[in-house]
Amino acid sequence: MIQNELAARILEAVDANFDAQLAATIDLVEAPSLRAQEEPAQDLMASRMRDLGLDVDRWTIASPELTAHPGYGPSTVDYTQMTNVVGTYAPRTDTGKSVILNGHIDVVPEGPEQQWSRSPWDAAVNDGWMYGRGAGDMKAGLIANLFAFDAIRAAGLELTGRVHLQSVVEEECTGNGSLAALLRGYTADAVIISEPEEDALVRANVGVLWFTARIEGFPTHPREMANGFNAIDAAYGVISALRVLEESWNADRGNHRYFEDLDHPINFNFGGIQGGDWPSSVPAWCEVRVRVATYPGVTADDAWREIVECVDGATLAADGSRAFDVQLTRDGFYAEGYVLEPGSDAEALLEETHRTAFSRELTSFTTPGYLDGRVFVNYGGIPTLVYGPVSENIHGFDERVSIESIRKCTQSMALFLASWCGVTEAA
Repeated sequence: MIQNELAARILEAVDANFDAQLAATIDLVEAPSLRAQEEPAQDLMASRMRDLGLDVDRWTIASPELTAHPGYGPSTVDYTQMTNVVGTYAPRTDTGKSVILNGHIDVVPEGPEQQWSRSPWDAAVNDGWMYGRGAGDMKAGLIANLFAFDAIRAAGLELTGRVHLQSVVEEECTGNGSLAALLRGYTADAVIISEPEEDALVRANVGVLWFTARIEGFPTHPREMANGFNAIDAAYGVISALRVLEESWNADRGNHRYFEDLDHPINFNFGGIQGGDWPSSVPAWCEVRVRVATYPGVTADDAWREIVECVDGATLAADGSRAFDVQLTRDGFYAEGYVLEPGSDAEALLEETHRTAFSRELTSFTTPGYLDGRVFVNYGGIPTLVYGPVSENIHGFDERVSIESIRKCTQSMALFLASWCGVTEAA
């Protein structure tokens, strides 16, 4: 790692600019960036990158190369209106290692606003926490990337390695934003994704598949219900069959490295259900939206094959005939999990910078959630450090992120940048 005197200058620079960092985070949280509505927030990110003197590349992510890629998740929105933003720093003398600082701008829906203690778009700071939808997941991390980079300049230093600061869309539903950035040619010697990960490093995470199951039947009047077919009732049979598959996959966790000690690493979430047209008609249709997790090393195609076979079996009557029809449509994630193999130079350096910033050792863990790290590890072969601040209630009500954790993570990342890319005194 860099010399103590330089490290002290960088740590002081982060502290000196921290009020401005919190103000920038508040501005970004208060710019709602739900799916396909991210452009105003991306305007803010592009403007801040230009203020840092970065060369800004902004492009719509729609492309034939993206849709043809095996890691692409089928989309239900118009990508010709959705942009990624990447700011690039190119050193005067490029002698150091390169790095990507990645984060996603999209947030999940806020849900019923009355169940929040304040507006989800009011980034209030209270008792050491910042509140708001996306405060933790992951706008605090996005802004921390910018201020970690800026701390080098504020400390009177220049980086000697190339840096790409990325603000991508689609992380919450397909992962196609980071994939589009990789396909555009953005690679580096290491990646940091400043997701809210409890001041720790993610060692492995699951793959994710999204799909909708549409069950179709035959409508009739409730007085003749025995002669009709209730598609909502049938949907519960499909759900039950998928629950059996879920438990069989969980029972196999001992065969999957880093997942052996997790209680329930594979979760099937039934995230939406709707059906029927009229209370006094037996429903002719029902749609169930499903999110399925898979182990690293299990291909999306193999997992999908098992899902199709499971649902197909649920449609059979006792005599083996087809009792009803189910159409499965992939409509989001088709993403495989990944493992960050221990032993990389990038991980060893993060251990040092974390120790300096936090005065404790860096820990790692396995998560049953999706992360864009799979893009860079699986398709770019780049060591990817998913590492970021303590947050609570992400995807829930009163989402919040720890202020002190943001500060220390920013310090750790700034030290990483200086040590990984190298520094000289500013001219």
